[in-house]
Amino acid sequence: MTGAHRVDENERAEEIVGAAELLFAAGVMAHSGHANLSARLDGGRLLLTPGFVRGLRPGDLATVGLDGRVLRGELRSVSAEIIAMHSTVYRARPDVGAIIHTHSPAATAFAVAHRPLPCRTEPMLRFGQAEEVPVVPWGPRGSDVSVRGIAGVLERRPTTAAALLANHGLLVFGPDSAATAHLVVAIEESAEAEIAAAAIGGAVDFPDGALEAVRASIARVAS
Repeated sequence: MTGAHRVDENERAEEIVGAAELLFAAGVMAHSGHANLSARLDGGRLLLTPGFVRGLRPGDLATVGLDGRVLRGELRSVSAEIIAMHSTVYRARPDVGAIIHTHSPAATAFAVAHRPLPCRTEPMLRFGQAEEVPVVPWGPRGSDVSVRGIAGVLERRPTTAAALLANHGLLVFGPDSAATAHLVVAIEESAEAEIAAAAIGGAVDFPDGALEAVRASIARVAS
């Protein structure tokens, strides 16, 4: 492995740690703090959290192949089970650079209810989910049933950047760890808002052209 590749791996590790810290600081984690985060490396490899994320350090991460082999480091059984889940997304989406799975409470409520989460908050538009978050049918974590369900949703919904895993939790993917973490936060906030809005008459859809208007606003500020 060249020095350039080692630097890249170190950078990806630091980015994963930063994303985990962002999730805890934002208060979007379940009571257990359970999550798993990964980042794509070169040569069909990825960095994966070892089974815990609270107090995560760069050296804790394991390097694994898309085929499930652990190439460096160690994984607890709870993380080894989900390698296939992450690999399926990376294979289906060459543009994805990072994946985060959480049990964020409000988003998980939608997963438990088998209800897609509508896109009705502006942060979801801004952070890359300008459509409802679909539900993947339930299957035991890491099983062929679960993995096939994820692959099927990605095929049917080629532009979604997130999926709800029925009776389980949230799966989000993006270009890098920071962007993915910000989308997790936006989705959890949106799920909370949907649940709260139900008590006062229900949430209302965006008007037509909302995404284009947000993009135009961002472009004006950036120019």
